[in-house]
Amino acid sequence: MSIIHELKEPFPHLIVENMYDDQELELIWEELNFLTKPGKLLNPKDYGVAGIKQGDPYTTALGVQLDNVYFDRNTSNILNVNRKLFNYKQIYGKLSPHHIKFERANHDITKIRYYHDGESYLPHADTGFDVLACTYFNKTPKKFSGGELYFPDFNYQIPCDNNLCIITPSYFYHGVREIKISDNDYFSGYGRYCMTQFAYTLHGKND
Repeated sequence: MSIIHELKEPFPHLIVENMYDDQELELIWEELNFLTKPGKLLNPKDYGVAGIKQGDPYTTALGVQLDNVYFDRNTSNILNVNRKLFNYKQIYGKLSPHHIKFERANHDITKIRYYHDGESYLPHADTGFDVLACTYFNKTPKKFSGGELYFPDFNYQIPCDNNLCIITPSYFYHGVREIKISDNDYFSGYGRYCMTQFAYTLHGKND
């Protein structure tokens, strides 16, 4: 059963424990395992990454934007299951008047990133969107440390727990702590997976 934490400090956000049930997780992992095979995940510059520092992207984690991979979203387990995010529109909208933007969002994109040993994401803001939702997945037993989502302007971070979803404004600076893992086999998939959804209003769509 999902556990919802409605938090107003240090800024309005939701934390949802056990975001997906066992059946949904089975579908998600079926696709994550496929994507982790050699040649599937892309370099940051090829799937879209926020922030470039001295010519290098803010993260080296490989990933993929699923909306660019599937012509028909029904082909993707993840793009079907993650519609569940929008069940939280009204709860999130009540945290702050500004967050009514999530209730009115009519479009979103989904990225999958896989973080292995030594990988992180420097602080950045996703200013082109209204709401950011990050859901973590990891195989058990958990073999890595780090990977927390942190907000440097607020001296605040959220643990990287399996099947945990954070729903937050996308325009606050946020980053990912470095992953440390003893399992050196990248393709074993024992690192940190993050499903990131960016929700916003696409004007002219369903107006």
